[in-house]
Amino acid sequence: MKLSFKKCVFAAFFAAAICSGAFAQNIITANEYFKSVSEEYGKIKDYQANANITIDKEDMKAKITYLQPDKVRFDFSKPEDQVIVFNGETLTIYLPGHQAVLTQNANNEDPDAKSNAANLATSEGLSLMRRYYTVSYETSQEAVPLDEDKATGMASDEKVVRLVLWRRTTSEAFRYIKLSINPKTKLIRRIEAVTPSDITYKIDFSDYEINQGLTAQRFSYDIPSAANSYDNFMF
Repeated sequence: MKLSFKKCVFAAFFAAAICSGAFAQNIITANEYFKSVSEEYGKIKDYQANANITIDKEDMKAKITYLQPDKVRFDFSKPEDQVIVFNGETLTIYLPGHQAVLTQNANNEDPDAKSNAANLATSEGLSLMRRYYTVSYETSQEAVPLDEDKATGMASDEKVVRLVLWRRTTSEAFRYIKLSINPKTKLIRRIEAVTPSDITYKIDFSDYEINQGLTAQRFSYDIPSAANSYDNFMF
């Protein structure tokens, strides 16, 4: 009887060890998961998506268009007709409410200048974020509701994996960045970035259209004739 009991105990521990080993093999670290997201974006040649943008309680809506490696365009419906375009060389911002066009050429002396304007939409940009921010899961690797009302307990049906990126040094623009990622597509569903002064930038992406064969012509912008132009406005 004692031998049988010992065998049962040993069998139980052995089974537990096997189960824990199998569970450990299914654990994906936050860094590994973030790398897989970066690799997925590396497959994207172009995309369009709807974006709801909130900056410190101010709401905006836009259609985002991206072409690898560094072209990006925002066509706003709120504010209506506002446009932001970076064609790989020049940043152009049209502010219809002020009848003004702001332009800024990329600094040719800075080898990273051309990529900086759109690098968050590329695998290289996500890799840079991993370099300058530490990556962790907000809670765990399990998908959680995109939105949840703690007061009512109501949660959305849409599930996402949440990552939190904390800056390594105080020189980074954001104190931390939260990424909500669709676990099936590995596409970013939401970005929430908080500055040291607690200003929150939030972008919700939806209705992705990927690899549609877009060309550079999509990023040409004809400045309205009635608008006043301001070159090199950053200086």
